[in-house]
Amino acid sequence: MKKTLLCLLLALLLAAASLVSVSAADLELAAPSAILMDAATGTVIYEANAHERLRPASVTKIMTLLLVMEALQDGRIGWNDTITTSSAAAAKGGSQIYLEENEQLSFEEMLKSVVVSSANDCATALAEHVAGSEAAFVSMMNERAAELGMTDTHFVNCTGLDDEPDAAEHLTSAWDIAIMSRELLKHSEIKQYTTIWMDTVRNGEFGLSNTNKLVRFYDGTTGLKTGYTSAAGYCLSASAERNGMELIAVVLHCQTSTDRFESAKALLNYGFSNYALVTPQPAEPIAAIPVVLGKAGSITPVPETSEPVLIDKALAGGVTTEVLLDEQVTAPVAQGQTLGKMTVRSGEKILAEIALVAPERVEALTFWDVFLQLLQRVCMTE
Repeated sequence: MKKTLLCLLLALLLAAASLVSVSAADLELAAPSAILMDAATGTVIYEANAHERLRPASVTKIMTLLLVMEALQDGRIGWNDTITTSSAAAAKGGSQIYLEENEQLSFEEMLKSVVVSSANDCATALAEHVAGSEAAFVSMMNERAAELGMTDTHFVNCTGLDDEPDAAEHLTSAWDIAIMSRELLKHSEIKQYTTIWMDTVRNGEFGLSNTNKLVRFYDGTTGLKTGYTSAAGYCLSASAERNGMELIAVVLHCQTSTDRFESAKALLNYGFSNYALVTPQPAEPIAAIPVVLGKAGSITPVPETSEPVLIDKALAGGVTTEVLLDEQVTAPVAQGQTLGKMTVRSGEKILAEIALVAPERVEALTFWDVFLQLLQRVCMTE
């Protein structure tokens, strides 16, 4: 009963804290390295020592999970796969579900064990299932990191464990973790697992408890991954969504578990209190542009992107849009050709400039087409 009341009181305190508006200058974080990023746009809202290269511990598994989800998407592995445990996977230490060599488990239970309980044995088994060996998988991790522009990152294993000879070279940054977290969140299926508080595997025989306590105690939490080793300290990549906006808060090298959760909450509270997403819309329907010598007489441009724009909430009430179009365009008109722009402002501040483009191709009239048109006009005037 006391434990239940304590959990309820903690939940109420967290909810109340999330309503308090703070400024970036007011943020006092215990985390020595931190970043806050908007998941939709990739905009960095706040950062402190975000490029410092540090050990990430089990936050490493965000990249492991990303490669697993991409392998699923590409059809290289399947949700209905059964995975056999290798001796290497069974020998992994740290957090685990104590797989035995040659033990078989469904892909979904392996995935759930990694996401919820940070199981190193299952992470290794999944890596081997995707790439054949952990070494081959780690090469894939580093290649994907390079593709994503994660310039602070070098992986040496798929778990983040510090007990390997080259573990000191296993480094990344809060900035890079935010990048790979954002990429993982694009796979919406992962949230079915990152939001689990407690569950079981092996037909209910082995219990799982989420290492990310924000799942239970922070409104809107969507994930993502904790980490801890004595060398890395307490680490966390936390994601949460409110009012259609999803934020990613990464904190590294905290001294205590409380520090990492409090720092992540402070970042998320700051973001939700001070920022909003708006999707720019023209004040009036966009007019058609005449096409000179085209098989279509006109074309109506469309915005090149419908992605939202992250803005300071203080500016949200005064957002306006201005549309500027070319007076005319000469055929041929290519699909995607720029025909104008839409400028989004709040007062004199420009929030975004979005190209207005041709939604389809307009072919040019041929000599024969022009001749027939002239002939038709002559016939109609007689």
